[in-house]
Amino acid sequence: MGFKVAIAGATGNVGREMLNILEERGFPADEVVPLASRRSVGTEVSYGDRTLKVRALENYDFSDTDICLMSAGGNVSKEWSPKIGRQGCVVIDNSSAWRYDADVPLVVPEVNADAVAQFTRKNIIANPNCSTAQLVVALKPLHDRAKIKRVVVATYQSVSGAGKDAMDELWTQTRALYVNDEVVKEHFPKQIAFNVIPHGGDFMEDGYTTEEWKIEVETKKILDKSIKLTATSVRVPVFVGHSEAVNIEFENEISAEEAREILREAPGLMVIDKHEDGGYATPLDCVGEFATFVSRIREDHTIENGLSLWVVSDNLRKGAALNAVQIAELMLNRGLFKRLAAA
Repeated sequence: MGFKVAIAGATGNVGREMLNILEERGFPADEVVPLASRRSVGTEVSYGDRTLKVRALENYDFSDTDICLMSAGGNVSKEWSPKIGRQGCVVIDNSSAWRYDADVPLVVPEVNADAVAQFTRKNIIANPNCSTAQLVVALKPLHDRAKIKRVVVATYQSVSGAGKDAMDELWTQTRALYVNDEVVKEHFPKQIAFNVIPHGGDFMEDGYTTEEWKIEVETKKILDKSIKLTATSVRVPVFVGHSEAVNIEFENEISAEEAREILREAPGLMVIDKHEDGGYATPLDCVGEFATFVSRIREDHTIENGLSLWVVSDNLRKGAALNAVQIAELMLNRGLFKRLAAA
């Protein structure tokens, strides 16, 4: 009995990246099925050296499928994930639809791997927001050592986090400015080319945006509910790769040098921190990489037990597709797939 994986939303940025990562990491799938809406039926997508044709999500029978990597958006997930779960297929969802459901685990394998066992409540596991995923991977080993009290984070998020249309808008606006054409704004509220926009998601009554709220709530659910966190989310004219300027206040003393050594040994992290020109990671450096990169590790002299650091990661990978595949690997390694366990 082989392992069967479905990718819902296979024609999108993250869906295509999921296919790439399944192949790159040698995930033991005998069959991979790309799914999307009816208008995408017949579209060809790549899986290693093979070309697969997209099938319709609404007509697909999940009863013999072990796992569905869902990246079709929140509305689709709300409708389809419970139906898929009831057919015995485990859904790993990349949208925000299930992250805040008490019966759905929100998992980053390097941080809270044991939470994955809670999937049996609904057969759904949630993937965190792209900015949260890379943040908690960096925070976890430091929290274990010195207990984090408070985090102040500013995120500099690439346009790919907002989808293919957002990437196209950055490209067309940049081109328009070079050839003196009209700059058209459709996806973002202001021009994104050669600009930064301090706005992600929708504004809430307290002045924060939903993107900022997600980072706070998800960090508490994944890492520790006692951590206080405030975020400012900024969209920047970068195609791929999210960056974060992070300031951390700890309960216990920790030096920059100790933090550097702890982070070097932590899973999923790569420390590039030389005190010289270019001795740090940028979004360009992380594109296509599995690791989350940490740089600019230094002590904050304005508070007791404070550190500042810089975190970058490929948002389509660790921020989305890679984390989903890592969850599937975690479940496989722990023997949590019922159909295979019974075989």
